[in-house]
Amino acid sequence: MKRSFGKCDGREVFLYTLENRNIRFSVTDYGATLVSLEVLPFKRDVVEGYECVQDYMSHDTYLGASIGRTANRIEKGTFTLNGKEYHIPVNNNGNANHGGIHGFDQKIFEAKQQDDAISFTYVSPDGEEGYPGTLHVTITYRLLENGIAIISNGRAEADTLFAYTNHSYFNLDESEDAMSHELMISADHYALLDETCLTLNQMVPVKGTPFDFTLSKPIGTDIDADDIQLHYGAGYDHHYPIDGMGMRQMAVLKGKDIQMTFSSDFPGFHLYTANWLNGAKGKKGHVYPARSAVCLEAEYIPNAINYPEVNDKPIVRAGETLTHEIRYEFAVKE
Repeated sequence: MKRSFGKCDGREVFLYTLENRNIRFSVTDYGATLVSLEVLPFKRDVVEGYECVQDYMSHDTYLGASIGRTANRIEKGTFTLNGKEYHIPVNNNGNANHGGIHGFDQKIFEAKQQDDAISFTYVSPDGEEGYPGTLHVTITYRLLENGIAIISNGRAEADTLFAYTNHSYFNLDESEDAMSHELMISADHYALLDETCLTLNQMVPVKGTPFDFTLSKPIGTDIDADDIQLHYGAGYDHHYPIDGMGMRQMAVLKGKDIQMTFSSDFPGFHLYTANWLNGAKGKKGHVYPARSAVCLEAEYIPNAINYPEVNDKPIVRAGETLTHEIRYEFAVKE
């Protein structure tokens, strides 16, 4: 199903919907954004979003957006590739965040609907937001039996960066507070932040800290602990490396009666507890205050391009394609 979702700069934007007996999801070509994700047996929409494209244009919270060319922060908006220095516009505490000032979340993609998937394509020209090389991007949302898969492809005409993520805000209870959700993370280390919320290449053990989710616990249990890392992020805003390669479980999120298994083939993911939401009005009259949701953003370690000792860098070489997958799957809470 396809319907109008409003206009952006005079161009009509559309909302596309796919469903089976368990899942219904809607995505818009504005930012290749996930607008709704309904778990039909529970008659519940588990992601935050807005009613029309104008609402997305007037907020900078990235609800459900496709993020690129690079997710998260690049230190001072500067990186070096093949011996040449590049500069991305800074937009967050002196760093470049989520692709720069006009990232993929603000672009209108071309859409192609299939029986069980919707693909969005966008050509990011050489020099856009300071990135080198033209990049051909395809983001595909695929309907699964009990969830969705998001497949990102970036084909480069010249060496460049591509570190996609999806920035959906999950609340499995469709409530205004997600801190009672239980979370289990398949990681025994996490990455430290500095005072600007830049992720450092300093992995420390979670054991004995508020960052230990190796056993499932409510997210709010330790979020207000006296810990400088929680102070920097005003809550959780931290990267967790996940051991292994290929598709693997990264976390399990549980609401009052739904559980979501989050899997990906990215090196890790970023846990963000919606610390900076400000009560904006969303779908169906909902409001979205701080900590009303949780983001599980599959990605490379932020700022990896600037850390020589990090092997997994989001570099895609000329003529090559970089592909990754994210899955969110739902079941009755165990």
